Amino acid sequence: MLHDRILVQLDKDASERRSASGIVIPATASLGRRLAWAVVVAAGPSVRQVSVGDRVLFDPEDRSEVEVATKDYILLRERDLHAVAEPETRESELGLYL
Repeated sequence: MLHDRILVQLDKDASERRSASGIVIPATASLGRRLAWAVVVAAGPSVRQVSVGDRVLFDPEDRSEVEVATKDYILLRERDLHAVAEPETRESELGLYL
C-alpha cells in the first residue's frame, strides 16, 4: 500500500439488515445514501488514524474496487473514512461507540 491508502473488506454482516419489525432487507435494496462498515486489511505508511483489523465506516459511493487473489476489496484514502469503531469490551454492556 502506498501513501494514505487503505485496503478494506466489507463486513459479511452488512449484506442483509433487519427492520425494527423483523423484516429482512436485502443488500440490493435501495434506501438512499447509506454508509457501510468494513474491516481494514492493509494500510499505507502515511496512515495515522487506523490500523489493520480496525472496523471503519465509509461512503460506498467513494470507492475503488480491486480483486486480489480472487477476493474483492475496496481501496480508500484515509480522508474518505467517516468513523473508526471502538473495539467491543466484555466488561461493558453499553454497546458500540464511535
